[in-house]
Amino acid sequence: MEFKETLHPESGELKNRIVTYWSKRSHDFGCQREKEQVSETGEAWLNEILQHLPAGKSLNILDVGCGTGMFSLMLSKLGHTTTGIDLTNHMILHAKELAKKQHSSARFFCMDAERPDFPDETFDVVLTRNLTWTLPHPEQAYKEWFRVLKKGGILLNFDADYGHDSCNKDASSLPPTHAHCTMAREMLQECEDIKEQLSISKNVRPTWDAALLNQIGYQNVCTDTQISSRIYKHCDEFYNPTPMFLICAHKL
Repeated sequence: MEFKETLHPESGELKNRIVTYWSKRSHDFGCQREKEQVSETGEAWLNEILQHLPAGKSLNILDVGCGTGMFSLMLSKLGHTTTGIDLTNHMILHAKELAKKQHSSARFFCMDAERPDFPDETFDVVLTRNLTWTLPHPEQAYKEWFRVLKKGGILLNFDADYGHDSCNKDASSLPPTHAHCTMAREMLQECEDIKEQLSISKNVRPTWDAALLNQIGYQNVCTDTQISSRIYKHCDEFYNPTPMFLICAHKL
C-alpha cells in the first residue's frame, strides 16, 4: 500500500516554532543518532522494544516522531515493515539519507504526529520516543494512534517528564560531547520557552498519560519508570539525565 507524503497546514505559531527548533537541531541530532544506533545504548534500546513485540512475526510498525529514523532503521533490519513520520522535514531528509546509506527498506514521510495520514487499523505497532512532551495536542495524537492501530496492536511510548525538568541545569557532570554541553545557550532557552507553552508540561507524567489512554479505550495500559537504569549504563554522549518511562498499551 502506498501512502501520501502529506504535511497538513500547521495549527498555529507554536507548532511552527517547534519545527524551527528541531530543524536547527536536525544535523547534530542525526549524527548523534547514527552513532547511537550502533552503540551499546542502541542495542539496549532495541532489546527493550523487542521484549514487547510478538516473536517470529513480521510486523507493520509506525515510528511516530521518528527524527532521523533510528528505530525504523533498526527494526527494518530485523524484517519488519517500518514507516517513520516526523513533522520536521530536515529530520526526514536525514532519515532518508541514512536509509539509503544502510540499504534499508524503511520509509519516511513528513507528517504530523497528531494527524497521521493513514487508513484505520493499518499498523501492528505504534512506536514513539521523546515525542509526546513536544505535542501541543497530545490527546488528539493518542486518539489518532489508536485509530491507525490494528485490533491486537501495541502502543510503545518512550518519553520523560521533561516539563518538570530543565535543559539549563548544571551540565558539568556530562561529557563534553553531550548535546546539553554542545548546544548554544539560546537553543537551550528556546527549548525551555517552548515547554512553558505546552499544556502537557503541567501534567504529572506518566500518570496523566495512562489515565488518558484508558479513557480513549486502550487496554492493559502499564507504565515502567525504570527503563533509564537498563538503557543508560554509562554517562556518555547518549545519556539522558531526565529519567525516562515506558507506556505500553494495547488495542483489543
